[in-house]
Amino acid sequence: MAMLLLVAACPTALHAKDYDPLCYCDGKPIMLADPCVYKGGDTYYLTGTSTTEKGFEYYMSKDMRTWQYGGMLYEGKGEDYEGASCYWAPEVRMYKGKYYLTFSCYSPKRKGLITCLAVSDRPNGGYKDLYEPWIDMKYSAIDCDIFVDDDGKPYLYYSHNFTKDGVATGEIYAAPLTDDLSGITEEPRLVLSASQPWERVNWAANRCNEGPWVIKHKGKYIMTYSANDTGYGHYGIGVAEADNPLGPWTKYDTNPMLTTDLQHGISSPGHNSMVSTDGRTLYMVYHRHADPSCKKPNWDRVTCIEKLKITRDGKLRMAREQKLRDK
Repeated sequence: MAMLLLVAACPTALHAKDYDPLCYCDGKPIMLADPCVYKGGDTYYLTGTSTTEKGFEYYMSKDMRTWQYGGMLYEGKGEDYEGASCYWAPEVRMYKGKYYLTFSCYSPKRKGLITCLAVSDRPNGGYKDLYEPWIDMKYSAIDCDIFVDDDGKPYLYYSHNFTKDGVATGEIYAAPLTDDLSGITEEPRLVLSASQPWERVNWAANRCNEGPWVIKHKGKYIMTYSANDTGYGHYGIGVAEADNPLGPWTKYDTNPMLTTDLQHGISSPGHNSMVSTDGRTLYMVYHRHADPSCKKPNWDRVTCIEKLKITRDGKLRMAREQKLRDK
């Protein structure tokens, strides 16, 4: 199995035997895109984009190494409901003792993608629809992320993806949420858009930032995001930081943290989530092309996991990269 390498940030080559990042179930790689990993009790759960016309599947693990298939986490309601198909990018976050599932789906009525919100008392099912659409932006919105600050205040991050004059564009917005998560309390703010050189590799056709995931470390807000087109060859993960959840957000000048390295069999890693195992150890779960040599565009993706590290100066790094830097 080829191992995952950093591009441009890793000063020394690593060998395939050093790390196998794929997530497995019954000896086979897990085929989830846009993966979300979260914890309920002593169990880790993993969901993502898979059965786009039916809903979301999930997996369970005690150690994030050995995964067991759990079935359907959430099943769509079909044509009788506004969100009829194209179930994409689920995320589960705990808030006030309940598990909230956000996702995007296609609304024939609105002829676009809408955000939805469901809730459950359990991490692995029984999700009850709350809002459909949830936050009605009057435009397509995907990749919702709920972040709850230390003071209990919830915030929403999402991607506004659209095509104009033949150019696919993605922009990340942020807004405070109401205490009951029923809506936002002010107009969303644009916080990230394609701007760095690695995000401009196909500027005439694609200008996307998407897939936000926010954490907080010692007073600093850290966001991972993805850039470029997941179906093609330049998708990757960048990092930004801020002193306030609404920004301004500043991208790391060391970006991308993770991107294509065909020499080592890696194609278009991206759209990640993060989970802490013990309050200190942090892991990132993301997807990449199942076959790095596939004809592109291609949307067959496998789920991967990597250990992360936050450095003494508060920077989020791949653990293997930082280990080499420390030598």
